[in-house]
Amino acid sequence: MQTDPFVLDPRLASGSLPLGGWPLCDVRLMNDGRFPWLLLIPRRAGLVELTDLAEPDYGQLALEIRAATQLVVDLESPDKTNVATLGNMVAQLHVHVIGRFHGDPAWPRPVWCVEGARPYRPAELPAVLARWAAAVTARAPG
Repeated sequence: MQTDPFVLDPRLASGSLPLGGWPLCDVRLMNDGRFPWLLLIPRRAGLVELTDLAEPDYGQLALEIRAATQLVVDLESPDKTNVATLGNMVAQLHVHVIGRFHGDPAWPRPVWCVEGARPYRPAELPAVLARWAAAVTARAPG
């Protein structure tokens, strides 16, 4: 039984925007308009590796990764989606779901190979957040 409270790593919080919550994960949008890029962060304290998840949570995470991937595909129609759990910079377990396009600033390399994130402009941010948040709410996996 988990006794420590879940706390979002400040680095994840500062680089992303909240969209909502699914049964296991907080769903956030990376604040980089170059890529349709979601983060799934399980609300469990002390998780670093996928193997740290309890078995039922592992299954739920798989459902939520699939839902997030489908959401990116449906909203943005990327040429490819990338799903990754790296944790080299931020150890707290989190999953990246990134829509990729032929010709995007990093193609064909990983998005981490290209610096110069482009945060959403203040004027576009409300519409972007509303669109993504509505989709997250409508597609919450069971």
